[in-house]
Amino acid sequence: MLKHRGFPGRLPSSDFQFTIRRANPKGATPLAARKRYADRKHVDRRADEAFLGALIAHFGDEPFERGNLDAGRLSWLLGREVVPAEDPFDPTSYDAMLRVDMRAAQASFPQLFDGSSEFAFDISEG
Repeated sequence: MLKHRGFPGRLPSSDFQFTIRRANPKGATPLAARKRYADRKHVDRRADEAFLGALIAHFGDEPFERGNLDAGRLSWLLGREVVPAEDPFDPTSYDAMLRVDMRAAQASFPQLFDGSSEFAFDISEG
């Protein structure tokens, strides 16, 4: 399992984790797109925003390996802002390749792109 060095481990001041420490000996938790309802708690939406901002800052629109990224957190974005980067896609593999769909990300989280989010990335760094 690839460990993404420099990737934030969790949402600051919360228990929302972004990465896992070690591979599950029984196999990777399967990724499955989760429905995001409009009545989700603010802190849940904030965790999605922070995680997506970290993905964009770390990988941009380039394909990346799932590695030690948390399956639960990825599943909230899967099929919308994060899409498979390979065909066939294995949702149960730590080696699965994903990528950020920048158009979907900008439509769902415009504050990451206009700089009004505390989790906004700096485009000039990439």
